[in-house]
Amino acid sequence: MNTEISEGDALWSDLLLRIIAELRDLFERSRESLDAATVEDFNRLFRAAANLETLLQEPVAGTGNHHDQMNALAALRGYAEMLREDIDHQAQDLDEALARLLKAIRMADANPGHGGTIGKPVIAAEPGFILAVDDLQENRELVARYLSRSGHLVVTAASGEEALRTLADADVDVVLLDLMMPEMDGREVLRRIKEHPDWRATPVIVISGSQDMEGIIACIEAGADDYLLKPFNPVLLQARIKAGIERKRWHDREEQYRQQLERNQKFIRATFGRYLSDEIVTDILERPEGLELGGDLREVTIMMSDIRGFTTMSEHLAPAQVVTMLNRYLGAMTDIIMASNGTIDEFIGDAILAVFGAPQHRDDDADRAVRCALAMQAAMADVNRQNAAEGLPELAMGIALNTGTVIAGNIGSERRSKYGFVGHPMNVTSRIEDHCLGGEILISDSTRQQLRGDYTLTNQRDLNVRGIDQSVTTYTIRGRADD
Repeated sequence: MNTEISEGDALWSDLLLRIIAELRDLFERSRESLDAATVEDFNRLFRAAANLETLLQEPVAGTGNHHDQMNALAALRGYAEMLREDIDHQAQDLDEALARLLKAIRMADANPGHGGTIGKPVIAAEPGFILAVDDLQENRELVARYLSRSGHLVVTAASGEEALRTLADADVDVVLLDLMMPEMDGREVLRRIKEHPDWRATPVIVISGSQDMEGIIACIEAGADDYLLKPFNPVLLQARIKAGIERKRWHDREEQYRQQLERNQKFIRATFGRYLSDEIVTDILERPEGLELGGDLREVTIMMSDIRGFTTMSEHLAPAQVVTMLNRYLGAMTDIIMASNGTIDEFIGDAILAVFGAPQHRDDDADRAVRCALAMQAAMADVNRQNAAEGLPELAMGIALNTGTVIAGNIGSERRSKYGFVGHPMNVTSRIEDHCLGGEILISDSTRQQLRGDYTLTNQRDLNVRGIDQSVTTYTIRGRADD
């Protein structure tokens, strides 16, 4: 039977219904030879046909009727194409009737972009988790059946609220979204998806019978990744889903890399922050070249402190007591130095070597070094209270401050290096520290000249220190002038 297809809505609808009636008659005669799944697909096709026939008999009233017709045509088309695959010419009469039905549906579709039938799926896509949202059961069943045959895991939602609940409970790769639904329509679902921080990267493909260009543009601007008109071309849908799954996979991998990078940076900060200042760690993380060997000239204020008589004292204590006392002291002093934006160069037994002004220079480096030294001496009272409570001796610390130009940078070898400081001012600071008494802060004249604040300075001395030809002028600093 060769049916001539004419143009005009009345002609195509009449032709479509006659082909469906013919197909139903052929099906009834062949039912016994078909398997249960094929029979069920035919029953779904005929339910969609009955729905379409009802819609064709209703007066056309705006876009709603057209949208419903497109839904019914999409169901007819989808089941007809799947049935042709399943029958695969084994029942020639049924196959030919299904081919005529598809031809009539293509004529009914006013949008030429939807033309073309399919054979077996030709778009090879990584299996994905697809959420199909449509208020019509036949549409949900069709999409679920079709995509499941392509290896995808498909869940469906009959409303916008149900779709959002599914997104909250599962990691969805692609959302297929119908626009015209009661209560919460597709546009509102799309808006909520794209505004949600955990869902906004999920691709959304809008599938609708509405051909309103302004509505299509509005959906794309709202974040929809694509817009397919019903009855959709299944090959095109597969291609869109493949692209959506790939985008989602790339996003997921990028998110995993970002989280891994954050974990690595936290680990680096937590680990190396025990040995380096936050500024040095940040410099390494933000500038990989910061790990290269080399340095530059910096004017810095150098601090050196140690406990008076610690070596003799430790000879009379158990090793565990020495470690407890030393860790308590170094812990308290480290917190103060780092809170003052000082860079701890190293611990040398009970001595601390720190620098203010590198890797980051500040105009108040000398003042911060002085204020830090005053805070360190003040903190010794609490350290000694804890020592006394545990039967440990009282500690007294001397601190020396000196300002000068040093080479600051990564020093060592490719296998082992540290951010350190080299230069004559480092030696001068060490020599000044040798003259400190317990509880005393000595500053060099070069540091005094850099101070901006008012401090109480006493006991000016010219020190003749070992290894330095000229004497070094120092002052004892008692505190701020206004204290």
